[in-house]
Amino acid sequence: MESREKRAKMMGEADVRKVLTKLAIPGIIAMLINAIYNIVDTMFVGMLNNTSAIAAVSVVFPMFMLIAAIGQMFGVGAGSYISRLLGEKNKEQADKTTTTTFITSIIFSLAFTVFGLIFLQPLLRAFGATDTIMLFAEDYARILIIGSIFTIANMVLNNMIRAEGNAKFSMIAISIGALANIALDPILMFGFDMGIKGAALATVLGQGLSFLYLINYFVSGKSFIKINKKYFAPSKPMYSEILKIGSATFARQALASLSLGLINVAARPYGDAAVASMGVSLRVFSLGVYVVFGYNQGFQPIAGYNYGAKKYSRLFEAIKISLRTTTTFTTIMTVVFMIFATPIISVFTNDPDVVTIGSRTLRVISILFPLFGFQQVYASLFQSLGKGKEAFLLSASRQGIFLIPAILILPKFMELDGVIFSQVVADFFTIIVTYILSRKLLNKLKNEDINLKTS
Repeated sequence: MESREKRAKMMGEADVRKVLTKLAIPGIIAMLINAIYNIVDTMFVGMLNNTSAIAAVSVVFPMFMLIAAIGQMFGVGAGSYISRLLGEKNKEQADKTTTTTFITSIIFSLAFTVFGLIFLQPLLRAFGATDTIMLFAEDYARILIIGSIFTIANMVLNNMIRAEGNAKFSMIAISIGALANIALDPILMFGFDMGIKGAALATVLGQGLSFLYLINYFVSGKSFIKINKKYFAPSKPMYSEILKIGSATFARQALASLSLGLINVAARPYGDAAVASMGVSLRVFSLGVYVVFGYNQGFQPIAGYNYGAKKYSRLFEAIKISLRTTTTFTTIMTVVFMIFATPIISVFTNDPDVVTIGSRTLRVISILFPLFGFQQVYASLFQSLGKGKEAFLLSASRQGIFLIPAILILPKFMELDGVIFSQVVADFFTIIVTYILSRKLLNKLKNEDINLKTS
C-alpha cells in the first residue's frame, strides 16, 4: 500500500521534469505502438496487391475511431476527475468513479455493437465506401464491431490507470495487444488464408489480450484505485464531472471520425487510389500525432493533480516544459515528412497513383505540424483542469468546426487539392483559437496563484 500511495503522491512532490518524463515515456511508447500496428495492418493489407482492399481499411478507420470515441469519452473524462480527486485526497470518491465508469462503459459498448451491426452498410457508405470497396470493408468492419467491447474497455482502464500515476503498466498492456496484433496479422491473413478478415481478427484478439492483462491489475489488488461492485454508485454529479471533460474528447474523436469519412467521400470521385492514398498518408502522419498524444497522457495527470492540490508553480513549470518538448518534436517530424514522403508512402503500395497522391498529402498536412504540440498541450490542460467548455471548443475546432467546412467547400474550387489542403486550413484557424484561450487561462491561473499566496 505504501508504494501505491507514493505513486499517487509522486505527481505533486517529485521534480516536475522527471515526473513528466516518467509518465510521458510510457504513454509515448504505448501510443507509438498503437500507431505502428495500425500502419502494419495497412502494410499487410497492401500485400494483397489490391488497391480496393487498402481503401477499405481507410473507409473502416473512421468507424474504428467512432468506437474509440466512446472509450475515450469515459476514459479521459474519468481519468481527469480521478486525478483531481486524488489530488484532493478523496480516494473513496475516486474508487466509486473508477467502478461506475467501467460498468457504464461496458453497457455502452454492447449497445454500440448492436447499433453498428444493424447499420453497417449505411455507415460504410457514409464513410466513403464505393461498390468495389464495400465487399472488403464489410468483412473488415464487422469483426472490429463485434470486438469493440475490448477496445472501449481498454481505453477506459488505461486512462484510469494513468490517472493514478502508473503509466508504465498501461504501456505494457497496450504493447501486449499491439505486438499480438502484429504477430497474428501474417498468420491469420496468409497462413489461414483469411485475407482482410484476418487483419480484423488479429486486431480484436490483440485487444482481448490487453483487456485480460488490464482487468487482472484491478482484480488482483495491484491498483491503488479499485473496481468493486460495492463501489458502483452512479449519480448525476459524478456523470456530470466525467462527461464535462469526456464529452469534449468524444466530440474530438467523433468529429475526427466524421471528418475522415467526409475526406473519403470527397476523394471518392477521384477513384479508389485517391481514397487509399488519403488513408495511408493520414496513418503515417499519425506517428507524429500519437507521440504528442502519448506525451500529453503523462502531462495531463500531473496538471490535474497539481491544480487540485493548488500547487500552481508546479503546474506552470509542467506547461512550460511540455510546450518546449512537443514543439521540438513536431518540428523534427515535419522535416522528416517533407523530405522522405515519397519513399515512406512507397512502403505501403506499388500503385503509382497512390504513391503520388499520398506523398503530396503527407507533405501538405505537415505544413503547420510544428504548432501541433501547442494546440494539444492546451487542449489537454483544459481537460485536466475540468474546464469542459474550452476543452470542447478546442477539440471541436481542429476536427469539426473548421475542418468540416473546409472539406465541403475547398474541393469545389480546388478539386482533389481541396481535399488535401483542408486539414491545413483547419489547423491555421485552430491555432488562432488556441492562442486566445491559452492567454485567458494563464491569466486566470496567475490570478488564482496570487490570491492563494496573499490569503
